[in-house]
This record gives sequence, C-alpha cells and structure tokens, in this order.
Amino acid sequence: MTKKEITKEVVCEPPRTRLQSIPIMNCPGCHYGIIIRMICEVIEELGIEDRTIGLGGGGCTGFWTMYFDLDMYGGVHGPGLAIATAIKRVHPDSIVFAAQGDGEMGAIGLGYFMAATLRGEKITTIFLNNACFGTTGGQMAPTTLLGMRTTTTTQGRDPKITGFPFHGAELAASMKGTAYSARMSVHTPANRQKAKKALKTAFEKQIAGVGFSIVEFLSACPVNWHLGPKECLDFIENQMIAEYPLGEFKNVDYIEHLSDG
Repeated sequence: MTKKEITKEVVCEPPRTRLQSIPIMNCPGCHYGIIIRMICEVIEELGIEDRTIGLGGGGCTGFWTMYFDLDMYGGVHGPGLAIATAIKRVHPDSIVFAAQGDGEMGAIGLGYFMAATLRGEKITTIFLNNACFGTTGGQMAPTTLLGMRTTTTTQGRDPKITGFPFHGAELAASMKGTAYSARMSVHTPANRQKAKKALKTAFEKQIAGVGFSIVEFLSACPVNWHLGPKECLDFIENQMIAEYPLGEFKNVDYIEHLSDG
C-alpha cells in the first residue's frame, strides 16, 4: 500500500491588518473576535488601510488598540466619539472608526453620541450591544432586556425603576446628519455575511463624505449571561432580536448642507 500524496492549499489567511503578535483577549464565546476580523476584511477590501485611524473605548473595547496593524488610538470610557471627531477634523482625509460598547455609548457617552449625530460627523461608529457592562462584572446596561437579570437587577430589569432598553441604531437613524444606520449580528454564517455588507456600506458613506454612519452589532457575552456559547446563539436568536430587530434603518447618499460635492 502506498501513501497517497497530500496536497496542501491555503484556503484562508489572517487579515493583513490584524496584528498577529497580540492574541485577542476576549472571553471564550464572545463575538468580538469575529467582528474584529470583519473590520479588517472590510478595510482591506476597500483599500483604505493606509489612511484608517481606529479608536478603542473603555471596557472590552479598550484592548482593541492592540489588535489592529493600523494607526490606533486608545480613548477613555465615554467620549470616544468626541475624540474620533477631533481626529477626523485634524485629519479630514483619514477614515476614522470608533468602537463603542453599549454601556459606554448608551450611558456615560450618550451625550457625545448624540452630539456627533446632530453634527453629522463623517466618522463610522461600531456599536457593540451585549446587553450588559461586560468588563466590570455584568451590571445592567442601557441595552439590558426587560426582565433580564444582571448583578444590579437581580430580580430582572423593571422598566418602572430603570426604564426601557436603549435603541442606538434607531436613534441615530432619526438624526438628519446620519447617512447610514444598521443593526446586525454575527451569530450565524448568513448573518455574518449581511453584517459585513452593512459594515462596508458604513465605511463607504464616510469615504464618500456623506455623513455619520453606525453599525450596531448584537454580541454574545457568555460569562455575564451565564450561558454556554451555543446557548448564547439561541439567546440572541430568540430574545435579543425580538427586542432589537436586525436590518438597515437609514441609508442615504446625500444630506443637504452636509454631504461633500
């Protein structure tokens, strides 16, 4: 019996803009790694890596500055979109994206988020919605579902006490300065492909100088949800999407008084 010749073929390589010397330090089952790779793929496919500047935030996105082989800036918890605005205005030909967690953008950073949309800042926001404060112990975030138990809502979130969940994508879509707003998920291969298309569109709006763009991602948090990775996929499908429907909420190519050209 002779050994069959084995032909090896590379079918998938790591993105060039993903800094391979630094491992992704998110928890097992977290979807941030998928989203990080997607950002790299979109930037490379658009050919903008030489002029892209990324901004990490506080909490889980604070590590993002180490994951990309791009010009990256480490922001503090909250004013990420104000910092991104400053970078874009100083370097108007650059492509600027900011990663914001839900507790960051919907709570301490809400004012900066609203101001950026009202001004129609030509930056791209990647809004990560895992329904809790991930890094600090799983406390209730603005996006926590009604009835969901967290370390600060041990009996479940009660709207009479803590209000209703924050819908960032819909809020952004209502602003005149917003060119693109969408909510996506990466919990299935099909949804990942849709999410990548949406993210590319968001960057294209910035490249064209139309206005503010945002993509909200539903993302699993197994540790703080107290669920296994597979159960997290079911939770997103059956619970998260019921509160946070997926899709595009705004997509325009021109904003009067704002768009370039």
